[in-house]
Amino acid sequence: MDDEVVQRVFQEGGRDYFQQQPSTSTSTSSSSSILQSLPLHVSFDHGYYLLVKSIQELREKKEGLVTVGIGGPSGSGKTSLAEKVASVIGCTVIPMENYRGGTDEGTDLDSIDFDALIRNLEDLTEGKDTKIPVFDFHQKKRVGSKAIKSAMSGVVIVDGTYALHAKLRSLLDIRVAVVGGVHFSLLSKVRYDIGDSCSLDYLIDSIFPLFRKHIEPDLHHAQIRINNSFVSSFREAIYKLKCRSESPDGQSTFFLKDEAQTDNFIEMYLRPPSANEEARINDWIKVRQSGIRYYLSLGDQRIVDKNFIIRPTAEFEVGRMTLGGLLALGYNVVVSYKRASTSVNIGSLSLSLETIDTLGETFLVLRGSDRKTVGAEALRMGITGQWLTKSYLEMILERKGVPRLNTPPLVSATSVSHNQEKDIAAPKPIRTTPNLVYQLEDLAQPWTRSPTKSKMEPVLPTWHFASSDRSHGGSVGSSAFRDTMKLAPMPDSYDLDRGLLLAVQGIQFLLENKSVPVIVGIGGPSGSGKTSLAHKMANIVGCEVVSLESYFRPEQVKDFKYDDFNSLDLPLLSKNIGDIKHGRKTKIPVFNLETGSRSCFKELEISEDCGVIIFEGVYALHPEIRKSLDLWIAVVGGVHSHLISRVQRDKSRVGCFMSQNEIMMTVFPIFQQHIEPHLVHAHLKIRNDFDPVLSPESSLFVLKSNKQVAYQDILNILDSVKFCSSVQNFIDIYLRLPGTPANGHIAESDCVRVRICEGRFALLIREPIREGNFIIQPKVDFDISISTVSGLLNLGYQAVAYIEASALIYQDGKILIEVDHLQDAPSPYLQIKGVNKEAVAAAGSALKLDGSYTTKSYLQIILERLPLVERSYSGTHTHQAARLQELVESIQSQGGSTPSESSQSREVSPMDGIIEDMQCRIRRLERWHTINTVLWTFLMSALIGYSLYQRKRQ
Repeated sequence: MDDEVVQRVFQEGGRDYFQQQPSTSTSTSSSSSILQSLPLHVSFDHGYYLLVKSIQELREKKEGLVTVGIGGPSGSGKTSLAEKVASVIGCTVIPMENYRGGTDEGTDLDSIDFDALIRNLEDLTEGKDTKIPVFDFHQKKRVGSKAIKSAMSGVVIVDGTYALHAKLRSLLDIRVAVVGGVHFSLLSKVRYDIGDSCSLDYLIDSIFPLFRKHIEPDLHHAQIRINNSFVSSFREAIYKLKCRSESPDGQSTFFLKDEAQTDNFIEMYLRPPSANEEARINDWIKVRQSGIRYYLSLGDQRIVDKNFIIRPTAEFEVGRMTLGGLLALGYNVVVSYKRASTSVNIGSLSLSLETIDTLGETFLVLRGSDRKTVGAEALRMGITGQWLTKSYLEMILERKGVPRLNTPPLVSATSVSHNQEKDIAAPKPIRTTPNLVYQLEDLAQPWTRSPTKSKMEPVLPTWHFASSDRSHGGSVGSSAFRDTMKLAPMPDSYDLDRGLLLAVQGIQFLLENKSVPVIVGIGGPSGSGKTSLAHKMANIVGCEVVSLESYFRPEQVKDFKYDDFNSLDLPLLSKNIGDIKHGRKTKIPVFNLETGSRSCFKELEISEDCGVIIFEGVYALHPEIRKSLDLWIAVVGGVHSHLISRVQRDKSRVGCFMSQNEIMMTVFPIFQQHIEPHLVHAHLKIRNDFDPVLSPESSLFVLKSNKQVAYQDILNILDSVKFCSSVQNFIDIYLRLPGTPANGHIAESDCVRVRICEGRFALLIREPIREGNFIIQPKVDFDISISTVSGLLNLGYQAVAYIEASALIYQDGKILIEVDHLQDAPSPYLQIKGVNKEAVAAAGSALKLDGSYTTKSYLQIILERLPLVERSYSGTHTHQAARLQELVESIQSQGGSTPSESSQSREVSPMDGIIEDMQCRIRRLERWHTINTVLWTFLMSALIGYSLYQRKRQ
């Protein structure tokens, strides 16, 4: 589907699709684009994927520089998109903010030096080196320039609010518009705060006064249009430990280093106009000013757990006019203070000394993205508290009190010079007069506007018990109370971000009201994201996660029957849960899926400090298990839904349309019968629509080479302290739907890859991105059951090729080196994998692999070694066909179907494939003929009806 979309982009025609005839001048190589506008709007992840693919194809079709413009309102996510694309294709990003003048009007069109930007782009287009300006936002002026070599700039991305302005469009090959992000979230927040007193159009004109007039019209010229629905999330949270600076006297030497950075901020809290006198700081909007930049976060979003303050990672940058627009709508700056911060990086952590002028105190703050790492570093440095879990806002409110309505902001205790802080002027909301529409592109399109009220972000509900009668339950900590008091289920289902927040809040609610331990169960189909959710919750709460796969019975796994509830050792699981409830140490099993047996037991004890344990698995919410749990969470979606979409796409290509329910019954037979009925009883239901296959957040960079490397050389580039190794044997089976257009050849993009490894099945449903020497692929394949593979075969997918290999894996937590020995291949292939592109490239250089890389898949490598006839139709050697057929029959028999049930259990000859393809073409022609007949019938009926109506009137 994505390949078809990209091909629709690359239709021959002028750069300006709806405009007049393009100029015949050929003086500028990029004066006309071969792109047309996509007639659809995509998500951020999907837009990133389409943009990378479009850039790659455009480089093949066009000589010289490829220029990309990414425009959109402040906080929409355009800079994040530019950076993520640059991390994959290694291009040059030119921020338009560097071309700003000395004014601090953050979104003023007149402050942009378009002439200098155009000169820089023209120089790069003509193959000349150029220098772009560098702007310092603290000094509010240009402080120098940065050289860009044309040879290193095969792709240039211009990122800025006005990147799609008419002055630049003639220099851009690809135009991308991004809306949403804080732009939509802030409008939804304001609409919630002020109710229906203002229209959405009025809010847009007030908060983003320049958007309607100078930004929105340009966005309609984009070829790729992205709706960014991302909001601040606890998925990748920041963990903070904070104490007064008097405690760790020995840490002051850290801040005398050259790497220490000092920043000064002004932080303001805006109270909604409809707020009462009480301090409901969660409803306030926080604005942080750094130089002439403004950052906004919607409310005091945080979780306090023990000594940790846990916050979302993202603050959104907005224009200065946004603050003025909020003030004009009636928001009041009720608290403002100055924060001076001196920080130094300690590996992946940050240590800061922060001085708050209103409090007259200095605090030491340790930050990081992993809870255990932050806690361990604090102990190593000798910081033992007394820890503070209150925000600076709460400390100020405790000391100063809550400001009354219509009172001026609190005055800082220290004097502030006039040049350090300017008065904030509140501009009046403007209403731009509608211009006359002369061309099609001038028509307003609703995709750039704010969401309707029905699509606004819902307010998160609060947890409560189904019954509040404690008269018969005894004391709060008694077992009788624990057994009688049950959580009331949430009334709705939620996305992963809000579901994660509600899950953590539910655990805290239980800890406060039912004491320890709190036992949580997370259930859902394979690949739904339940394991990822469990580990993200565990990182926030600081608890242990136990997978129900540890309780497999060996005899069931050997027969691939671990999707059956009877495969679990329920008595042992019940004993472990009983020990946990009574505060006793217990031994949980460790299962080895490769050998199909338990390898050992590990001791587990729930400490009073944490008091939480999470069990996750397909059957975690089965009645026999959930009766022992305190919190039930169901997760659906993920690969579960993406596989359904893939099957629907393939079936529609060959002219066979199936409903989602039919696919569900076939591909996930156990889900509908034995899993789905239990999920409806969950206290919290989560819809996981995250697509890790498309998302830049899950990119894994891979370098592949068949050059021989010594074992000692591999050890030399890995961390000896964290080094570990393992051996894996795997079989990759490629499934393709017969009738899929493939020009007589097997293509990886048309196949679903099933990997059998360590007694498990994993699925890859999309071809990775290839860029230069790198293969950019998802971090993980998706675990599925053997019944799902059998269901794919029953739907008509045919096993066309297989690869059998063994892998030696060496890793140190940052870099993974895999040596794959393919069957019938003369030499092994080495793969270097990691999430950091530079680290992977450095490892490849250290192993002296430069010049030997290949981006071919193992399927391509195997096919190239086959004779031409076998390569075109079978994908395997003739003598291997029997082995492939044996694998297919084994999957069908153990997956719940017999070979007779699958139309693809037999070996398909080349002539059979041709006949099937012709039959599919005939079915498509018949369907098109039927549609034409119906349309002509409606048209003729309308014409006859209209003529009779006219005759009746006469």
